[in-house]
Amino acid sequence: MQRNLGKSGLRVSCLGLGTWVTFGSQISDEMAENLMTLAYENGVNLFDTAEVYASGRAEITLGNIIKKKGWRRSSFVITTKIYWGGQAETERGLSRKHIIEGLRGSLLRLQLDYVDLVFANRNDVNSPMEEIVRAMTFVINQGMAMYWGTSRWSSMEIMEAYSVARQFNLIPPVCEQAEYHYFQRDKVEVQLPELYHKIGVGAMTWSPLACGLITGKYSDGVPECSRAAMKGYQWLKERVNSEEGRRQLAKIKELHLLADRLGCTAAQLAIGTMTQGLIL
Repeated sequence: MQRNLGKSGLRVSCLGLGTWVTFGSQISDEMAENLMTLAYENGVNLFDTAEVYASGRAEITLGNIIKKKGWRRSSFVITTKIYWGGQAETERGLSRKHIIEGLRGSLLRLQLDYVDLVFANRNDVNSPMEEIVRAMTFVINQGMAMYWGTSRWSSMEIMEAYSVARQFNLIPPVCEQAEYHYFQRDKVEVQLPELYHKIGVGAMTWSPLACGLITGKYSDGVPECSRAAMKGYQWLKERVNSEEGRRQLAKIKELHLLADRLGCTAAQLAIGTMTQGLIL
């Protein structure tokens, strides 16, 4: 099943394959290729990455797989995100310089002429909104991207970007990438529908399994091979072991009982309800 991305004409599969933590880091390149092939051959046409994922290695892995498989470029959608590109001050943020140079770097790693959608991977208070929108319009006009969107922006920030685009005859964002799962619902269910009807901004959601919590893998602690045990993910371990985390794990046990009665896994139930836009 495919849908339009916001009110744009871009058709994307209801499910996409992300590369955060996994590609270029947690899994082998062979496994990454197997996962991507399985997804593509079963109708998934959207693959998401970012310049910051595994310090650029996720984009390299994704690009190598695309080149090896030889799929028609017109048959799939690649999205990447720009914000954290390196250690230097000029390699971070949403200045015109970093948006353009960061996207060029992503294209080199991906071995692509363009991405279908480039996200601003959080707002940058140090960069004027007009500069951000003009830079995004520039990379689209230069053929480096087809569309642009926002990731983890507030509704007010998205409206400001839209207003700037309309004021100066620039290109507005087409979608917001937002976290959405059983424990994070307000933005996608309350705020984004209003933006969609007002200005046509769609939603691309991430983390439907709440960083793995919904699978039940953390019910008896943090497994050594899990994401929460990885270097750099202490924040996730702390979240799992927090009081709020324990409350969530208790609710997840109830969710697993419901999934058993329905004859599916809790992960399948969670992803299924996300794609239908409703949560039990």
